[in-house]
Amino acid sequence: MHELSIAMSIVETCIEETGKAGGSSVSSVELEIGKLSGVVPEALEFSWDVAIKDTLLEKSRLVINVIEAKARCLDCGNTFVLDDSYSPCPSCGGFGKEILQGQELKIRALTIE
Repeated sequence: MHELSIAMSIVETCIEETGKAGGSSVSSVELEIGKLSGVVPEALEFSWDVAIKDTLLEKSRLVINVIEAKARCLDCGNTFVLDDSYSPCPSCGGFGKEILQGQELKIRALTIE
């Protein structure tokens, strides 16, 4: 389960940013996770309690915003929503595409106290 190592990295980053801001605890962490990121939000939520134990994030709430995947067809220029990275363009059936969003994994907001 690589989500535990991801959760621990997020916690480390939050601790660093809290220190820079002069805070003593974190009450919430808001993440953006793209559907094509390879991260399973439920597994990350499950790992969160383990990752925050005995840290200044111990009482923090995790908020996950899932970002849908979008791409632009390289053949016809159509922009469309992807179910997975192998989905063809619904307009022309082409497989060449530029992924515009959906691969994100980032901390969107951190509430420091």
